[in-house]
Parts: sequence; structure tokens; C-alpha cells
Amino acid sequence: MQPGYAELHALSNFTFLRGASHPEELVTTAAALGYRALALTDECSVAGIVRAHSAARKLDLQLIAGSELRLTDATRLVVLATSRQGYAELCHLITLGRRAAEKGEYTLCRDDFASGLPHCLVLWLPGAQPNAQTGAWVAEQFPGRSWLAVELLAGGRDRNDCQLLDSLGRRLGLPRVAAGDVHMHRRSRRALQDTLTAIRLKTTLDGAGFALYPNGERHLRARPRLALLYPQDMLDETLRVAERCDFSLDELRYEYPRELVPEGQTPATYLRRLTEEGMRRRWPHGATDKVKRMIRHELGLISELAYEPYFLTVYDLVRFARKHRILCQGRGSAANSAVCFCLGITEVDPARMATLFERFISRERNEPPDIDVDFEHERREEVIQYIYRKYGRERVALTATVTTYRARSAVRDIGKALGLDPLQVDRLARAMRWISDTDVDEQRIREAGFSPETPVIARLLRLVRELIGFPRHLSQHVGGFVFSAGPLYELVPIENAAMPERTVIQWDKDDLDELGLLKVDVLGLGMLSAIRRSFDLIALHRGKRWSLATVPAEDPAVYDMIGRADTVGVFQIESRAQMAMLPRLKPRCYYDLVIEVAIIRPGPIQGDMVHPYLQRRNGEEPVTYPSPDVEDVLARTLGVPIFQEQVMQLAIVAAGFSAGEADQLRRAMAAWRRRGSLGPFEDRLIHGMAERGYSESFARQIFNQIQGFGEYGFPESHSASFALLVYVSSWLKCHEPAAFTCALINSQPMGFYAPSQLVQDARRHGVEVRPADVCTSDYDCTLEASLQTQPAIRLGLRMVKGLSADSARRIVTARQHRAFVSTQDLVERAGLDRGDLNALAAADALRELAGHRHRARWEVLGVEPPTPLLPQPRIAEAEPMLRAATEGEDIAADYNHLGLSLRRHPLALLRGLLREKGMWTAQELRTLGDGEWVVAAGVVITKQRPGSAKGVTFVTLEDETGHVNVIVWRKLAERQRKILLGARLMGVRGKLQRQGEVLHLVAQHLEDHTNLLGTLVTRSRDFH
Repeated sequence: MQPGYAELHALSNFTFLRGASHPEELVTTAAALGYRALALTDECSVAGIVRAHSAARKLDLQLIAGSELRLTDATRLVVLATSRQGYAELCHLITLGRRAAEKGEYTLCRDDFASGLPHCLVLWLPGAQPNAQTGAWVAEQFPGRSWLAVELLAGGRDRNDCQLLDSLGRRLGLPRVAAGDVHMHRRSRRALQDTLTAIRLKTTLDGAGFALYPNGERHLRARPRLALLYPQDMLDETLRVAERCDFSLDELRYEYPRELVPEGQTPATYLRRLTEEGMRRRWPHGATDKVKRMIRHELGLISELAYEPYFLTVYDLVRFARKHRILCQGRGSAANSAVCFCLGITEVDPARMATLFERFISRERNEPPDIDVDFEHERREEVIQYIYRKYGRERVALTATVTTYRARSAVRDIGKALGLDPLQVDRLARAMRWISDTDVDEQRIREAGFSPETPVIARLLRLVRELIGFPRHLSQHVGGFVFSAGPLYELVPIENAAMPERTVIQWDKDDLDELGLLKVDVLGLGMLSAIRRSFDLIALHRGKRWSLATVPAEDPAVYDMIGRADTVGVFQIESRAQMAMLPRLKPRCYYDLVIEVAIIRPGPIQGDMVHPYLQRRNGEEPVTYPSPDVEDVLARTLGVPIFQEQVMQLAIVAAGFSAGEADQLRRAMAAWRRRGSLGPFEDRLIHGMAERGYSESFARQIFNQIQGFGEYGFPESHSASFALLVYVSSWLKCHEPAAFTCALINSQPMGFYAPSQLVQDARRHGVEVRPADVCTSDYDCTLEASLQTQPAIRLGLRMVKGLSADSARRIVTARQHRAFVSTQDLVERAGLDRGDLNALAAADALRELAGHRHRARWEVLGVEPPTPLLPQPRIAEAEPMLRAATEGEDIAADYNHLGLSLRRHPLALLRGLLREKGMWTAQELRTLGDGEWVVAAGVVITKQRPGSAKGVTFVTLEDETGHVNVIVWRKLAERQRKILLGARLMGVRGKLQRQGEVLHLVAQHLEDHTNLLGTLVTRSRDFH
């Protein structure tokens, strides 16, 4: 018998650490079993509903939005939305519960149901000991809209329970309905579900005891099986409940705030007025006819799609930032339009981009506009608080980010649940460093001292592979804000974030994209902080104020510097891979920088687009196009698809995709790693191109690029905005290296290089750098007059490790009244404690007052803090005859207490010993030819293993003459993993690889010489 059935109580893994299946798995399995409907009822959450909705769209299955709720008096309910109004009521209720508790928790009581949820249905989950009074409350509170859920789970008392609940329901007037308390899509997930329970309870599987379910019945069961368990009327009742639920997420409509428009104007007229004012400001002598046509076209398209409120919302944020001198820059497909240039959202002049953005909003694909705004990372909080003040927490919230299990976190949690010793768990987790996040490498397990064949480890590996990719919790997105005209909680529940004064919605950015809802990304960018600080320092020192718009464009000296890969500290093009590309690409104009920013990305790399582009650019290969249609798309990149937008356009013009199919492909690209959903598009793309006469190799190339963009999509519109910051930061480095370096250090942490490397680079460019000193240094690094063309950099007290910011500022304030005359005077007037003094002495910042390091330490020991009876204690002591620190001791202390040294490089002291070992300097390596076998050594300053590099690790070594760029192939990395990850002074034997000015050392053997550093502590910046 195959009865009709609708599952009304199912939890996905968005009921964190309870549900053991993805929403998509539940939907797909329910459809395969022939269920009429499935209610996704995650606990006090609708976080998984969008993913379930996306899967149900493609299947003949009704999806019901609902939620399981536990009240403070232990009452358990399932609430189902019957309509759009019911969905709003449910979201409001969830918001009430979540906002009343800390992140990850909720609190609901019966008073919260006072509205009666008139557009919702309610199932009472009576539990093992049904309380008739609770049932009476349910029947009274939700008359005609409530049921008693009967969940028969083969617990040995099913027949008695069924009779008991049937009798209770009749007595209370509550109809009985079958439900499954589903926690997994199939029974085989039971082991994982048990493990999740142990993790949630912070215990082991052995210790979880009766908290574990007694069997695996909480899965989607076949309908014949359900017919054996439940009376027919209870199964039929599930269908009647489902019929009353008539709501789909497709009904959600979104309205932007309206108060930005002045009285008497419409959004369209106001946006037009602001644009025209901006046009006069941008082109004071009159805009060209081309610009005017572009603006008319864009305003017409914005009006047609009713996106004016979106642009006005972004404009309002930028206006606030400009008013408070917070540097910002918009990016995205819409951000680089002429309208946004007029509004001041971007400083990218569309005239510089030729025809790049004529389709800045896609009418054909019905894509919402895309504007991200980067603000100075240290001042973004001011913008965020402005948003909350203006719109209130009922109308604006951050999007969430779904934090998922990766290999290391899964190993840690499951290892604990299996009862492994903490030291064993830590060893296993550390073995997962620098390997794939999506799988576990059994070889790494063996290296950690475990056998994958033993029962416990085999079980661990099996569970870890199932758990990887599961949501762990909702985190706060870096800055994606959702605004609304009315209460946002009627669209999606809002809950508290871990950070105080933050609220987030229960959907992440991919969910918003799936539903076509708009958001504005309010992001923090360290380089903007550095650029603004550079402008401020230049204005203070030279009396000239620059801006992003006024920095001289297309300066040949700047492009010469970039072509030499002299880009330490420069935005986006300071990485190893970018530095290797610059001498080959040799950018000579702004659009070259647009390409440079985008070409070192997984899309072009994995699609094998980099070398063909360079060969065509250098005239080594003819520029050809398979058809005129493809030429229209690829002409600006010499026939090679580099940008995400080009790939999408190719799907339309070369494979015959409709606008709707192209939009589906775009969404699938964004989610393919998580859902594995690109497969259906492969045949469609390749066959479509074959039907139009394109070769299979070209089609495969395009598909590989699509997969690469799924790893990390980087569109042309974002690259264009970043290219402006690349140019401005390069101009600053070229013409104002002192101000630029000073600003970079003051903006830390950011970028690819630590202050030590930034200072060394500045000194190589002729900039004088002066030490931190209590008698002259401010808190931040500053510029001082110098006999050189460039001012000198004075290191700030912020560099002194162990000195608090408050103490440093008290020193500066006290010194402004009069100079310090002694260490005792410093202590009394700046209110320093023993820890502050020790930090200053160790960093050699007391040299002017106390002499060299050893004398400063001695003097600090004799300083007495003021007391009420002795406000100015004075103790006369003979001056001790202490020797000065050796150069090596000073260098080690500098690194340990400042993070850098202005003395010689540590390897300069070790050079004699390194010479005996036959090791070349970085400068000497540059004189050698391709294929030479050499030995070199250096302090490890960066390690990087990009996902697109197929396991290759790039290591940068530093010695007294420069940098050595080392390539470590995967096999060597696996064989010498301990040295690769642990060595701070690394020796490398290998073969030089030279291509023009680009030099790499391909490692054949690694050596750990860290012991030669003695007490000197160095740290590398590692990127994965």
C-alpha cells in the first residue's frame, strides 16, 4: 500500500548539531519517496528554507515553511505558515525568541503567542508524558488551527502511545496527525546524528547515554512502512494540513526605505537631480555628448527596474562617509556606472573604461544591481552605527554567513566525541593543516602516528567525511546589510550576533541571491585607511591635499615601477604570484591594471587563460576569434576570457543559453562548491557550442573557467575599482614612499608584508627610518624633516610590544608640556607602571633618557612609582658600569620587542657561517642563469598555498640583500612537511628557474637552520 503522505516535522542540519542532513537532501529524498509535501521545521529558525526551496523548485514536491519551538515551560510546538501573512507571523515570533537571548539561543514563553498566529497552523508535540493542561492551552490558543502530532518511532510502545494520544486528542478536541520527528534523510546517517548530539552536549558518545536516540527511525520513511505504523486517518490528515499551507518563498517582495527622498519628490526625480548636480561637479566645463547619452541610458534602465531607492540608499551612506572624511570607494557592476560616478559612489571615471559598463544592470537576466562600498577598515564602524541609528534594528540587519565544518574542525569535534585523548585530538587536527578543507588525507593521519585501519580512526575518518560541509553556526557577514521599508522581521527572522550591538538575519548572501533580494555590502578595506593616512601625512608635510580623483593619472614612472615588480605594500599586486606576473604583463595603462588584478585568480588560472593572453599580448601568438559574436565579447582581452562577465556572455552568444539559463548558471557558479550543482550545465554548454560550430576544446576551456570562477569569482566591475586603488597606492609608493610606508605601518594589521619588510623596502628606496623613542615618538609613526628629498619616518610607540595604547598616549601628552629629563620624570608625569617601563626599556625606547639597553633596564629597576606620601621619590645611586649589548643581542631584542630592527639584518651576522655552507645571497642569485643548481637560506617571511596551485607551496625567504622566492612542489612538501611548516630560518637546495626578470628557486631539499637564530623570534605571514 502506498498512502499519500506529507511530512510535517523535519529538521535539517540548520538545526545545528541536531539535524544530520542538508535541506536539499531532505527535499530530494522526500520527492523520491513520493511524499506530497515536506515541512522544513528547523528549531526556531528558517535558516535552511531557501536551500530547500531551491531544491523543491525542480521537483514535484510542496515545501512548507515552519519551525519547531520549545517554550520555557517545556511545551514543544511546530508552527507552519499557511500564507504570506503567516510566514511574517512566524518570522516575527522567531525574532522575538532570538532577540531575547544570547547568540545561538532563544527564549519563548506562552505570552509571546498572545497574537494567536492567525495565519499559522500549530502541531503540539506532547512528548513521552503528555500534559493535558498544555494540550488544552494549545486547543484554546489556536482554535481550528491546531493538531496533536503523533510520532511513532518504533520505541516498543507505539501501539499504546497511539491509543493514548488518540484518546487524549479526542478529549481535548485536537485532531491527530502523523509526523516523523525527522532528523536525517536516510537511516545511515544515524551514527553521524549520534555524534552531533555528543558534540552539542560537549560530551563523548559513551557519556551521552540516554540523550542519544534509541534507534534510527528519525529518517524519511517509505510510505508502505508508514502505512504499517499509522492509522489511515492520521496519514490522510497530513495531506489536509498540507492543503491548508499555501505559501512559497517566491511570494516574498522587498521594498527599500523611502525616507531618503525629500518631500514633494519621487525617487526617480531625486536621483536624476543628484546625478545632474554630480555631472556638473565632475565635468565643470560641461560633459561630452557621449557621457550625457550614457547617463540618460542608465537612468532610464534604473527607472524601468525601479532601482532608484537602492542607489539612493548607497548614496546616503557614501554622503555620510564623505561628510566625516572617511575614505570610501564603491565597486561592483552598478558601482562603476556613470550615475555612480556622478553620485560620488566611485572615483572610477567611466570614460577611462570605454565600453566596459554599458550593461551595468542586466535587464535581460533580471539581475539586481551590485554595489559594494569599501570604507577605511578602522572607521567602518562609524558607518555601521549610522545605519543602525537611521533605520533602527527592526528595519536593517547584517546578512549571516554560514560557518561550515572543515577538515580540521571536524576532526577536532569528532575526535572529542569518540573519546580520544586531547593530545591525540590536537595532533590529528594539526595534521590537517595546509591540506584540502574538503577531505582528510590518510597519509597525514599516518604521519601523526595513527593508523587509518584501526576501528576508532576508521570510524573517525568516515564521520569526518560526512560532517565536512555541514553548517556549524551562523556568523556575522563582514558587511552585507539588508534594508527594508517595513519591519525586516516580516521577511526573515533577525537574531543577535556574537558582537555587541549587532543583529543578523538568518540567511546568508547566497540565499539572498537565490531569492533576488537586494543588499549593500558595507566593507572595510585596510588600503583605504593607508591611502587616507598617506594623503593626511602629505598634506601635513608638503601642504598639498590629494584625493583618489586628483592623483595624476597614467604616470609613466608609476608604470615603470610596477613593471619592475617593485610593489611591496601596493594594493593587490604585492603577492608572489602578482609580482611574478608584472614583468611579463608590463602594465602601461589603467586597463592593463584591471586585467592584472583579475588574471591571477582561480578562474583564469584553472581555465588555462593566463599563458594564451600573455602570448597574444606579446605578439607571440595571433589574436583570433571563433566567431564575430565571440569577438564582441572577448576583443578587449585579446580573445581570451578573463572576467566573470565574459564567461556569462559567452554562454549566451556561443552556447545559446537564454537570459534565464545564464542567470541560473551564474547562481550555480556561486554555489557549486557547496552544492555540486554545475554538472547539469556542462553538457548543455558543450552541446550548445558544438551545435553552433565551436570546437570541443574551446567549450571545455570555457567550462573549466566557469568552475574556476566558482572557486573565486572576480568580475571585471570589481577589478576596475580595485585597479584605481592599485594605481593610487603605486603612485604613492613611487612619489611619496616615506608617507606611504608610514601610513601602511599605522594601518596594520593588513596586507601581505609585516612592518619589518615594509621598513626594509623603504630603506632600500632611500627613506631614512628613525627608532622609536619616548622623547620624540608619537603613538603612530610620523614624518620628520630630513636632508633627503623624502622626509624621515619616526617609528611610533605603537611598535613597542607590551606598551598599552593609553600609556603611549599619556607619554605623548605629558611630553607636549615639556621634555622629559629622566626616566623618573617620565614615570611620574606619564603615570607609567612597571610593565610599561620594562616594555620601553626592552624596545630600546629609553635610549635618550637612560642610555643603551642594559643601562635602561638597570635604571628601570631603580625607578619608584609616586605614592601619596612621596609624590616625587628620588633615590640617588651610583651609575653602574654596564657593558652595552652586542649587535646580535640588540638585533634579537629589536625583533622580539618591536617586530623589526633598524640595525643590520640578522643574516648579515650569519653570512660567514652561511658562506661555509655554500649558500648564495638573494642578490647573488639574480646574477645567475636559468637552470643553475644553488643553495640559499633566509628568514621565512611568507608561506602561501593557493587553492589553484594544485598543492604547490610558495615560500618567500629574506636575507640582508633581498628576497628569494621558493617553489615547493607537492611531493616535497609532503615529504618535508615538518620543516616546511616549522622552520623560521630555512635553507633550500634547488634549481633556479628564470623567465626574463622573474626568478624562482625550485626546491629539491629543505633544511631547518632555525637554531642559528638563537633567541631571535621571527614570524611568517601564512596565506592559504
